[in-house]
Amino acid sequence: MECKNSAGFWIRLGAGFVDGLIIAAVTAILSNLIYGEYITENFFNPLDLLGNLYMIILPVIWYGYTIGKWVAGIRIVRVDGQRTGIGTMLLRELIGPLIYALTFGIALIVSIFMVALREDSRSIHDFVAGTYVTHDPPEKK
Repeated sequence: MECKNSAGFWIRLGAGFVDGLIIAAVTAILSNLIYGEYITENFFNPLDLLGNLYMIILPVIWYGYTIGKWVAGIRIVRVDGQRTGIGTMLLRELIGPLIYALTFGIALIVSIFMVALREDSRSIHDFVAGTYVTHDPPEKK
């Protein structure tokens, strides 16, 4: 299936920025309520998982949208036309970043160029999960 009306680099960056602000604000507020400080000195804070859950679960239940993507008017869809599921989002949000970490960020830089230069604007984590980001709203059923 072809990727229709793909979202480019800047709109995706803006949506990611909004999502990052939301995740940081919620995590900071909860951290302050639970630990009495906004930033803990622990290497791992269980609240850090909230960002992962937000990025994995929200697109599954909200037709590919996160709040940042909804504000930007873009959403995640599968290239085969099916709705995104938990497996798809786990691949996209966990395996993709794992690839970026294992390549010491080189794959992330390649992904940025892919989104900016490819006609379908798909990045490495899009290829891993079989997704793309589009401006098209979900079809009414």
